[in-house]
Amino acid sequence: MSISRRQLFVTAAAVALSAAQKKRPNILFIFADDLGWRDVGFQGADFYETPNLDRFAGESMRFPQAYAGAGNCAPSRACLLSGQYTPRHGIYAVGSTKRGPVEKMRLEPVPNNETLAPENVTFAEAMREAGYRTGHIGKWHLGGKASARPKDRGFDESIDPRPNPNASRNEPDDPKSMFTITRLASEFIERNKEKPFLAYVAHHAIHSNLAARPATLERFKAKVKGKQHGDPLYAACLFDFDDAVGQLLARLDALGLRENTLVLFTSDNGGVQKSSQEPLRGNKGCYYEGGIREPMLVRWPGVTKAGSVCDESVINLDFYPTFLDVAGARPSAGKILDGESLVPLLKGKKKLRRQSIYWHFPGYLDDPVIRGRDNEFRSRPVSVIRKGDWKLHLYHEEWILDGGIANVSNNNAVELYDMKSDMGERRNVALTNVGKRDELLADLLAWFRTTNAPMPVPLKNS
Repeated sequence: MSISRRQLFVTAAAVALSAAQKKRPNILFIFADDLGWRDVGFQGADFYETPNLDRFAGESMRFPQAYAGAGNCAPSRACLLSGQYTPRHGIYAVGSTKRGPVEKMRLEPVPNNETLAPENVTFAEAMREAGYRTGHIGKWHLGGKASARPKDRGFDESIDPRPNPNASRNEPDDPKSMFTITRLASEFIERNKEKPFLAYVAHHAIHSNLAARPATLERFKAKVKGKQHGDPLYAACLFDFDDAVGQLLARLDALGLRENTLVLFTSDNGGVQKSSQEPLRGNKGCYYEGGIREPMLVRWPGVTKAGSVCDESVINLDFYPTFLDVAGARPSAGKILDGESLVPLLKGKKKLRRQSIYWHFPGYLDDPVIRGRDNEFRSRPVSVIRKGDWKLHLYHEEWILDGGIANVSNNNAVELYDMKSDMGERRNVALTNVGKRDELLADLLAWFRTTNAPMPVPLKNS
């Protein structure tokens, strides 16, 4: 039986396409839950131990000024999956934006969405379209109804071994299901090792309720407390999580996939009040640095320099365009991406094109944080801009109700910090550096118009 020239051409093209696909880097994205910037050894933890992550940091490019897109779980994940700021997808909080003592609220918050709109194309959908095999293992936290589940949003495979993730369980050998998640992720990688894959490994650790292996807990009960941290259960949960991450990285190596896999590690928001993030101010749920600044590492053999540090401010919205760039793909028609590809930084470039990054939280979250703005809420309605070394907070209660720009010198609506000399946000210079304050304020107000950012409104009895 003879083979036509056309058949030979089609066969050769298919082989070439398959070879090209194999050359494209795999992506392993390991996402921690509630892991604070100060909680890891490579960021200076003094009681906690993260030997595997510290070793990985020595192999990676470290981003000490990396940010989450929001101060707590669901909105941060929505920013990550959509590549968009919160005004575009409308997910601002977990559940309600009206959390805390209602009698202390001065504004009616913007209502919260709890799921991404089906038409909002996720990075998983885009990467699957680009020919990647996509897997989600672990926490989702963006709705469980039809059209909102991971397999509805672009993941070929999805499994979460903890359908009620915050419930306490008797799992002495598998706290927070972290080792089951590692096993499932390893199995996904092995099944798809001949293809370009994207594995989104979203742990439930170290979110409450904390859990650890008994031997690990005893280890930290016997350890002398540090100057900043000293909770044995928190430390033990974190140590076991670090072990699970180390096991996954070792499995990647054992499968011979290290050299062709980009590995990204970070967290969804800042650490909880149990774990001080000093010198950063605040914790999970607020928009001071302790609530949104995250540990972040990227290892891409042949591209990133081992042990290098990138001081550029980056945000988890950047991961979507980065993944597309790595895959040699483009966003779908009409898709707005607010982030910027980090590939130039990974290759050693010092700066991105953009000037600023933003946050918008038009609601209330209960439970005050360490060195928060007040003793009632983690956050009141606020929007934030980071531009170069400067960061400005605009608090909407005072802005809307107490005179706005006309009374900005008296109403305490604006806080301005020089992040280069004051990363702990201790010295508000809004009244002494008026020029920089007005520059960032103008940029933030213009961004509201660009994104059609919805605003809280005065209460009817105000």
